[in-house]
Amino acid sequence: MTPYTPTKRQIFFQSLEVGIFIHFGIRTFYTNRKDWDGKTLNPKKFNPLKLDCYQWGETAKNAGAKYMILTAKHHDGFINWQSESTRFGVASSPWKEGRGDLVKEFTEACRYYKLKVGLYYSPADMNCPFFHDQDKYNQIFFQQIDELMSRYGTIDILWFDGCHSEGCKYDWKKIIAQIRKKQPEIIIFNMGIPDYRWAGNEAGLAPYPLWNTIITNDKKLNFLAGQLKRKKMLYLPVECDLRIRDFSWFYNPYDENSLKTVDELIGIYYYSVGRGANMLLNIGPDRNGLFPQKDRQRLIEFGNVIKKLFSNPLLQLKDFEKRGDSWIYESKENKWIFFDHIVLEEDLTEGQKIKEFQISIRTYTNDSDIVIYKGYSVGHKLICQVPIVRAKQIRIEVLKKRSRTKLLKMQNIKVFCSKNIKPNPQK
Repeated sequence: MTPYTPTKRQIFFQSLEVGIFIHFGIRTFYTNRKDWDGKTLNPKKFNPLKLDCYQWGETAKNAGAKYMILTAKHHDGFINWQSESTRFGVASSPWKEGRGDLVKEFTEACRYYKLKVGLYYSPADMNCPFFHDQDKYNQIFFQQIDELMSRYGTIDILWFDGCHSEGCKYDWKKIIAQIRKKQPEIIIFNMGIPDYRWAGNEAGLAPYPLWNTIITNDKKLNFLAGQLKRKKMLYLPVECDLRIRDFSWFYNPYDENSLKTVDELIGIYYYSVGRGANMLLNIGPDRNGLFPQKDRQRLIEFGNVIKKLFSNPLLQLKDFEKRGDSWIYESKENKWIFFDHIVLEEDLTEGQKIKEFQISIRTYTNDSDIVIYKGYSVGHKLICQVPIVRAKQIRIEVLKKRSRTKLLKMQNIKVFCSKNIKPNPQK
């Protein structure tokens, strides 16, 4: 294995593509509370009388998501399960008379809808009185993680929030060892020994070109929290997280007008999944424990558009002939094809190899080749969008590849047209 080579769980993570992020906890019952403001949060306010994780799961499924991630513990310290480490959580709330377990209900709903289970955990804890006593706090950290990894069956993703953990010396060696002991195939985000990394913004936008292999001493990257003391190359795919409303991760009754439009969400999909990253879209359930109706409908509308755009390819890899470092489709029935999207999926078994490529067509009027698209990285997926064009030949040609690459493979090539235009025979 080289620094360019992904693990099986990294390839699996990339295949998930779209997830739903759920911020829900004590902050749901407060408005516009800032981190570390020194004000207390009263667990007695937590009482979601109509909480329905199955509504969350159904919505996520209809939105085309393949996983959900729940805030098991935010850095406010509120615990969404019955923990032996603290009473600051659902155990001290009136919800289900203090006997409720939100993590349990969430994981059950995920499995019912065949969604992968993700849990968010913030190592930082503004409620813990000895948070800055690292030796003592590490014991709490370990205990809480052990509870989450032991009680709820298979956990597919563990999402570590690095906020306010700058300079903290967590016992990552012990914690990660316990995680891997209890959940060997779990996919870890951001901290410890991560499997994937943050895009660097909360707008849901991935950079381009997007390279999964990065150098760990890059000053722009803080996800490893100084764990690696030397320059090192790692394969770490990218996640793009964003809020469906502009101003709040948790529910805010006053920011409904900032709900993103379907068009904007589609654009973000192109700039995240369409560049080879994952799209993690946040929604905050309301104080009843339900997705707000407008947010819910927006998610479903988004999923319907994506399904309509990318469910029925006109051509796939099997329709292309490989010639050297090119893939060529030629009409064999004296017909041209209308299209406006070509989706490329690189075979990542040995990592990213394509560094530059172009797409050209042969027009229906003569045999000249016209370049219609030029790009760089491909990775897990690249959506190449062009104005609707018709052609009798499509050529995808790799111009530059990683050094020492002898054989290039595509996982898939898919050609789509967003409009219902049927090919016509040439005269």
